[in-house]
Order: sequence, then C-alpha cells, then structure tokens
Amino acid sequence: MSEATGLRERKKAATRLALHEAALRLAAEEGPDRVTVEAIADAANVSRRTFSNYFSSKEEALFHGDTLRLRRLLDLLHDRPADEPPWTALRQAALHLATEGYDDSAMTWLTRRRRLHGHPGLLAHQVAAYTAIERELAGELAARLTGPDATLRSRILAATFLATLRVAVQHWIEHPDRPLVDTLRTALTTAAPAPATTG
Repeated sequence: MSEATGLRERKKAATRLALHEAALRLAAEEGPDRVTVEAIADAANVSRRTFSNYFSSKEEALFHGDTLRLRRLLDLLHDRPADEPPWTALRQAALHLATEGYDDSAMTWLTRRRRLHGHPGLLAHQVAAYTAIERELAGELAARLTGPDATLRSRILAATFLATLRVAVQHWIEHPDRPLVDTLRTALTTAAPAPATTG
C-alpha cells in the first residue's frame, strides 16, 4: 500500500468514526427517533452526500462501533492457536477484546449506550450488526472443527457465541457494577457447549 493510499484510508476511517460518534452523541442526547441524517452530517462537519458515502442509514452509523468491535473480534480469533478448541478460542478472543476496548475510558460510550438500550426502533439493527458477522465467524470456527457436520456445528457455535456476547454486553450496560470482562467470563462459562460438540 502506498503512502497516499494509506493516508486516504486513514482519512476515510476518521470520517466514518466521526459520523458514528456524532450519531451516538445526538441519539443519546435527543433520542434516536429525533435524530436525522442531516443533523449527524452537520455535527461531523460533512455533507449529507458524504454521509451517504459511508452509511446507508442513521442506524448503521449508530452501530458502526459494534461492527468495528466484532471485526476486531474476528482478527483476535484468527490469531489464536490453530489447535485451540473453538469455544476456548472464542472465549479468549472475547476476554481480550473486553480488556482492550472496554476499560475506564469507555464510560462515555457506556453512558450513551445505556440511554439507547432497549429502544425498540434500534433492537433489530443491533441484532443485524451481530448477524452480519456470523457467517464469517462460522467459517473461522469450521477450520477448528473435525468430524461430521463441521459446517453445521460451526454455525451453531457462532450463533450461540454471538447471542451470548450480545446478552452479556446488554446485561453489563444495565448492571455496570463490575468490569465487563467479569460479566463476559460468567456468561461464556455458562453458555459453553459440552466438550463433545467442540470437535
């Protein structure tokens, strides 16, 4: 990648992040129903057309942070030892992400997300953010499985893991009295499949 291309990509990422943060801030302050794409674009100091180049809707902009974290999770899973059991690899990747991305500096994010939590108009979009990554996650897991029905089992593991992750984060937002990593550890231990299903 050339220096010019690298700079261009960094600028795009910065614009996308600025739009996401503006959307999250405005939705937390005014309620997601009252926020418009125009207001988000104005808050990020870009045009409405620029917004459309990055996101198809305000909901997609709101959940960009979730998408980034899920993509980071895929990278962390890919870097785990190849001979590590699937659920162990998932668990370790999730705990690493929790310590990496949800420390004390994330309290502003937590405050804003708590204000949006449970909003009926956003639930489907939150689920969609997780579902979009499910097939890629299943593909990563399939390489760690042996025996019959590896493809099916990888999809079940991916779906179970993502549902557990989503519930754990929602529970933490509602009850932030202990670190997210502790809530995740409890949730992933509770949801762990029987050893026979991990290959």
